[in-house]
Amino acid sequence: MSIKTLRKRIAITATSALVAGVLSIVVAPASSAHNAVGSAANTTYLTGQVAGTNTNNSTTATGSLFVATMSNTAPAAIAVTTGGDCSASTDSGRSKGLLFKDSSSGIAQSATVLAGGTLSLYACTATAVAFSASGGSFVPWGGEAAQSWSYNSTNSKVWSANTANAGGTAVGALWTAPTTLGTYTVSLYSGYYTNSSADNVIGTATLGVLPETLSGNITVSVVAAGVGGSYNAGESFCKVVRGSTSTPADNIDDSGTNANGVDWSIDFALNDAYAADLDTGNLSATATNGALLSFGTAGATPVAGTASTITTTSAGANSTVRVSQKTAGAAITTTVTIAYNGTPVCTKTVSIAGQVAALTMSSVAVQDLSASAGNAFWFANGDTRAGTFYVVATDSVGNRVATPASIGTYSADGATLGTTVTAVTFDSASLASATSSTSVTSATVGRHTCAATAGTQKGVVIKFTLANGTVVNSAPTDLSCADDAASMAASFDKAKYISGEVATLTVSFKDSKGNVANTVVAPGASTISVPGMTLVSTTGAADATLKSGGKFTYTYTVGQTAGTFAAVVDFTGASATTAQYSTVQTPSYSISTGGDTTSNADVLKSIVALIASINKQIQALQKLILKR
Repeated sequence: MSIKTLRKRIAITATSALVAGVLSIVVAPASSAHNAVGSAANTTYLTGQVAGTNTNNSTTATGSLFVATMSNTAPAAIAVTTGGDCSASTDSGRSKGLLFKDSSSGIAQSATVLAGGTLSLYACTATAVAFSASGGSFVPWGGEAAQSWSYNSTNSKVWSANTANAGGTAVGALWTAPTTLGTYTVSLYSGYYTNSSADNVIGTATLGVLPETLSGNITVSVVAAGVGGSYNAGESFCKVVRGSTSTPADNIDDSGTNANGVDWSIDFALNDAYAADLDTGNLSATATNGALLSFGTAGATPVAGTASTITTTSAGANSTVRVSQKTAGAAITTTVTIAYNGTPVCTKTVSIAGQVAALTMSSVAVQDLSASAGNAFWFANGDTRAGTFYVVATDSVGNRVATPASIGTYSADGATLGTTVTAVTFDSASLASATSSTSVTSATVGRHTCAATAGTQKGVVIKFTLANGTVVNSAPTDLSCADDAASMAASFDKAKYISGEVATLTVSFKDSKGNVANTVVAPGASTISVPGMTLVSTTGAADATLKSGGKFTYTYTVGQTAGTFAAVVDFTGASATTAQYSTVQTPSYSISTGGDTTSNADVLKSIVALIASINKQIQALQKLILKR
């Protein structure tokens, strides 16, 4: 059969199928990633392709549909020249007037082209294929020896009667967009097969094969010349990240303060209204407070900068600005402004913490005698690290600083220890690892060791020695030691309550020498009964650890029953360490409803007092009369 006859057979068969609506989607082949407009190379055929051999009744799907995206300074579009081999380079192809191409290559692609522009299309296929468009026209092209082409009368469809090479056959076409602005579709259909007469025809159900497949589809926006090329904020991106990302595909900033020595990156991509890269222009960046800047590519880490104002010649596509501290170890907050051809396009404010400059001790517990362990319950905030105090490290402006062993070590100033507190310990697992004030791990947990005698070591100083030899000291803090609880006292904050008020019961503990009991050993089990009141909350009692002053506190709401009551606070059933509790405390209180509580006895007493007062007045009057 001649090439001319073959072309007619393909054209007639395919056209009939198109008119009858046989062309349908059976299954979408896997699509590859697609290079953006202005890329250094066109997307290769075989990235994620589905390749096969063109055998009888074969329905192997075509691979992805691609558009040449490399820059084109020639007067017209150029078709991809590959000799029909899918392994050859695709970089010969050039589109004309292409403003934007998305990153997909399957049946949900999008592109933007100037009115009258031309897309250079190409694909790798295992069967004959048809290109079809809802507008515009295909440019007749038959420059490939392995391809035979047939066009319909309006050049809106073109068929390729290809013979598959090993790994697939390369096909391509040039499509010129209409001059009428609007939205159009450009499609690639595959699934033709070779019948017994060696003709490439469309499969039908009677032959037991699938109909052809929609293998590629591009929604093309045709726009007027002159409206692209200018910076558009809505299609551009700029975000602050720790380290750097591959593409700034959103505007979601990382938040917080970076640790000392950890730089920020401001990743950005500047586009026009069609999401196309801008032309090369003057790109500048300026930082306040002396922060140091450098330009680079997003996804890579540029060399640290040496100036606060920098410039370069760039289109601002997939770019980054590295932001570093002005002085090593010094905290900084800086606002960075990026401009393109003098127009500000992005402004971001970032902070980097400095090195440790201050230590603050808090949550100091009373340690047990001859002990060094401490506990985690003392902190009562979900912290699972056992200790007797916190140390928070901050930089010169108050940022919390994580203090891993790699940047320095904690210790006590030995000259401030003595015979009561003999040592201070910091475990590696208890070092501060976070910088947020809402995280318990932004504080380091320490433990002080007590001798066998109760007392207070005055003015203990904790120090942090940086890797560079700098020593930072805490303010002097008293550290105390006491024995386990041996006696207990209970009292209410008031003797009389009115219904609806809030009452507080305080239970205090002392050791056998009368010192406030330590706050790291639990006093033991208890039974507490408070008639006429409802428990609302406890401080310390829930985890059985005494709080400051060796106390538990219990909060109650006062009920509606008036009268005089006595609570029962019983710790006599505690463990062996607290067996010497021998007294059950019974603090008393009264409750009134808040209305008129005058009794009959009160009324009678008032009447008697009134009569006595009247009698006195009568006697005084009689004496006055007798004198006259």
